[in-house]
Amino acid sequence: MSHQSELIATDIEAYLAEHERKDLLRFLTCGSVDDGKSTLIGRLLHDSKMIYEDQLASLEADSTTQGTTGDVPDLALLTDGLKAEREQGITIDVAYRYFSTARRKFIIADTPGHEQYTRNMVTGASTCQLAIILIDARYGVLAQTKRHTYIASLLGIRNVVVAINKMDLVDWSQDKFNTICEQYREFAKSLELVDPYFLPMSALLGDNVVDAGENLGWFSGPSLMEHLETVDVERGIDLDNFRMPVQMVVRPDLDFRGFAGTISSGVIRPGDEVVSLPSGISSRIARIVTFDGDLDVAGPGSAVTLTLTDEIDVSRGDLLVKAGQATTRAHDVDAMVVWMSEAGMEPGRQYAMQSSNGISNASITAIRHRVDINNLELQQAASLELNDIAQCSLTSDRELLFDAYGVNHDTGSFIFVDRLSNATVAAGMIVGAASAWDLAPESSLTRTASDITAEERTVRFGQVPCTVLLTGLSAAGKSTIAATLARRLFDLGKTAIRLDGENVRMGISRDLGFSAQERSENLRRVSEVARLLNDQGLVAIAALAAPKATTRERARNLIGSDRYVEIFVDTPLDICRERDPNGLYEAADRGDIPQFPGVSATYDRPIDMDLRVDTSVQSTRECVEQIIAVLTERGFMHG
Repeated sequence: MSHQSELIATDIEAYLAEHERKDLLRFLTCGSVDDGKSTLIGRLLHDSKMIYEDQLASLEADSTTQGTTGDVPDLALLTDGLKAEREQGITIDVAYRYFSTARRKFIIADTPGHEQYTRNMVTGASTCQLAIILIDARYGVLAQTKRHTYIASLLGIRNVVVAINKMDLVDWSQDKFNTICEQYREFAKSLELVDPYFLPMSALLGDNVVDAGENLGWFSGPSLMEHLETVDVERGIDLDNFRMPVQMVVRPDLDFRGFAGTISSGVIRPGDEVVSLPSGISSRIARIVTFDGDLDVAGPGSAVTLTLTDEIDVSRGDLLVKAGQATTRAHDVDAMVVWMSEAGMEPGRQYAMQSSNGISNASITAIRHRVDINNLELQQAASLELNDIAQCSLTSDRELLFDAYGVNHDTGSFIFVDRLSNATVAAGMIVGAASAWDLAPESSLTRTASDITAEERTVRFGQVPCTVLLTGLSAAGKSTIAATLARRLFDLGKTAIRLDGENVRMGISRDLGFSAQERSENLRRVSEVARLLNDQGLVAIAALAAPKATTRERARNLIGSDRYVEIFVDTPLDICRERDPNGLYEAADRGDIPQFPGVSATYDRPIDMDLRVDTSVQSTRECVEQIIAVLTERGFMHG
């Protein structure tokens, strides 16, 4: 199982070529204090024959003066290299170790267990694909076990090994093992983890680390090493959406200009069209240059220098993406933040924000909730202290180019740096553009009540106020129906205000684009206006695509389900494409309009709507009369 090979002695170049082709697994060990993390890594290295003779001799000598295992070499000393670590028998800093077997190469991050050093665990976990959560069989699931599990999930580590260590100290009890497994499952059931692999072991004695040993006959699963060699960690890698943050502009002479960086996701080939963000200028890939020569294709993790066919302005901190695959752009975002400083966080204070597209000035504007690590409950908080984990809203003076962290770890992550001490105070994972749906009004504001009652308005206008939302694909006929409905209500003596999507975007939403987040904000603004109109006794008619079911549900809740009417204009996509009066579908096909419902983004078909109409088989007049019938049935056509 070790990396040793006869090729080392006979053909070193063949050995190196074979070694280079092995895939690499990065994993970390974490858990509470004294769970045996360093001992486990030492055992992996020792039993895999990855310790040189002089290292082993030094280890045996150190074990007599600093070890804690009696006559047996203290394998934890292999990774606990700091003097303070050896004196206290704990891990303080993150220790990295490398080893390989015949199947795979490995980089291990040994992270500290003390709560005080949780920030070091975050650092170690940020580049890992798998986490080994160690649990002391004597004590079961502890608070730090939960904290590290939650952080691993937060950082996108889906593969988890729950190593229940020190089974020798509980007489190799299967019942004890099963009880701890159930405790962990109960805590982790709400986290996004691939089914955790539960493993009983003794890192000190070696049972179930590399070899099965003789004391756990009741356990039939593979040992830790066997699992590490075979676990699939490539699943979920994004090969479709190309992202490469530009880390350096390479200009060795007048004849070469290249843009160097590591590809975060997606695949690129010469000839592919790319866009430089934030400028939005496009070009095509001329060459993919590496130290070993040009490549025909490059994918995630490749460090390359790209040259373009056109001389366009691309700078360090810019982001290269494929045409039609633009990232989200926003100054205000929501993010999960792990606070890593002993000095508490105060909303509004400015920090240097380092993300994939450079450095900006940023501050946390609001703490939405803090996570209670023991039960995952959400709590209100006015500030953050060391090791707190919270969802926050933050604002940046520079427009951020990002994907949600769950989609792309590189473009969705950032750190906060204190400008005075230059210390990293927080690590963050972007959830998405900040949504004003969740923002509470300024606490000093109060809603002003009207002296005119709703009953008086009903008598005056002869109607009960409501909001009619016409939702559907672009060119489905929403605006035409809305205009005809407004005319019909006027002829019936009713008072209605039409909030057409294009008209709104020329006014109160002129600052919004067409991303999912901006469409959500557009519907929020329209819903707020509609609610004000309803409060004045008027009928509001809104014609918007509103493609997301969750956002429409928010509109229903904001306006009030008792005066919300949802009409689904269910015109087939091919009919909408044939109409396409503004050429939007053609533009979306070219990639000029990203996240366009029906082309490059999904449209969530309504399920709980009040009425479905189809303008491909129904006339506008027929659709309007059906809407009037619904309004009458629900009691809005008073008088």
